[in-house]
Amino acid sequence: MDIKTVMVVGAGQMGSGIAQVCAAAGYKVYLNDLADELVEKGFKIIEQNLNRQVTKGRMTEIEKENVMENLYSSTDVIDANNVDIIIEAATENMGIKKEIFSKLDEIAPQHAILASNTSSLPITEIAAATNRPERVIGMHFMNPVPVMRLVEIIRGLATDDEVYEVVEAMAKALGKVPVEVNDFPGFVSNRVLMPMINEAIFTLYEGVATKEAIDEVMKLGMNHPMGPLTLADVIGLDTCLYIMETLHDGFGDDKYRPCPLLRKYVKAGRLGKKTGRGIYEYG
Repeated sequence: MDIKTVMVVGAGQMGSGIAQVCAAAGYKVYLNDLADELVEKGFKIIEQNLNRQVTKGRMTEIEKENVMENLYSSTDVIDANNVDIIIEAATENMGIKKEIFSKLDEIAPQHAILASNTSSLPITEIAAATNRPERVIGMHFMNPVPVMRLVEIIRGLATDDEVYEVVEAMAKALGKVPVEVNDFPGFVSNRVLMPMINEAIFTLYEGVATKEAIDEVMKLGMNHPMGPLTLADVIGLDTCLYIMETLHDGFGDDKYRPCPLLRKYVKAGRLGKKTGRGIYEYG
């Protein structure tokens, strides 16, 4: 099957980025969220991203306008009734995702693929909320979506081979590198990354070194572009905690136990850059 029309559910940072790369690849894209102001915020993020590309000479004003013309605002999931694929990028919460997929299953055409951008939750369980588990798949983009090339593609227990092939081809059409991953908590990216971040927070919690020193060791010693504590603030400490809890619950192994300092910061509302304060403070 050919993908021509896409709906992205969730107009936050990830959703707007996914919508942007889909529109830039020539797809007609509905960017959906619960309220007009949320969708408008997503459109502004996309326009700011594109303006930067124009300023740097990587895109012309006409090319930018062509991308924007491929984007349509949506606040009603009924718009899913004429799309070929829906990519859900809502809050990382199983209950919310199941509710969304159940609604989409009722509205979307029978041929439509239902994809989730979940970073850690099992695709098989999400698919069970629908009557088309064979057409449900994971499509985990990296943040920031317009820049990062990787897409983890996760088959659920019932995902059809044809669905995988269509999604793999779409990822390549977006200029991404698709990697097939089996349906385990955290997949590959977050199963490796989050315990490292959690251990860096333990290192801070135990007073082994200052936050600046911990980040410097990983940048200069391991050649990471960003220290793990800075990265945690960028991702959001609440998201880091949720993924660690998902890994801990999914595997039942204490090596995934979230650091108490991570829990404390989240309870205090220190969630990272998005709240102006996390492990670091932001002016």
